Amino acid sequence: MSDTHISDDAFINSIIGEGTRFKGEFDLNGLLRIDGDFSGVIRTKGKVLVGQNGRAECTLHAGTVVIGGVVRGEVFSTEKVIILSTGLMLGNVTTPRLIVEEGVILNGSCTITAPAGDAAGAARPTGNGARSSGARPEWAPSPRETPREPPRETPREPPREPPREPPREPSTAQGQKK
Repeated sequence: MSDTHISDDAFINSIIGEGTRFKGEFDLNGLLRIDGDFSGVIRTKGKVLVGQNGRAECTLHAGTVVIGGVVRGEVFSTEKVIILSTGLMLGNVTTPRLIVEEGVILNGSCTITAPAGDAAGAARPTGNGARSSGARPEWAPSPRETPREPPRETPREPPREPPREPPREPSTAQGQKK
């Protein structure tokens, strides 16, 4: 079998093909492509590709993760996670870069961390306000600048009743004058 060239001089050196089931721990160098069913733990500094027909129920540690199929579990990436429009992610994602195409189903929490070479080691807040531990990033407001409680509404005055018209004098028969 010949190696298939993907990009960036990365070769697929491990494949879980369509119709194949694998359960266990997978420690590898290079790129893993999953087109079948995988259950367990994956560890690589390289890339993991879950193809459109691939399904993985696992804890995944990798440099780059591309999800085109179904992943249930935890994904930890040191570079980036890309979820393609055909992808379904059920679980938590921790990565410095998250790219999500339109049409993706993502049910879980996302933590955006500082890139691997960053000395601060802090996380950027995500949409749900999650942060990982570490120093405060430069762009984040200091604790003194961040309100601890939401601003309180000022009490509103009760609505005023519309002005009443002055009482009318009793009218006399039509056509008669006073």
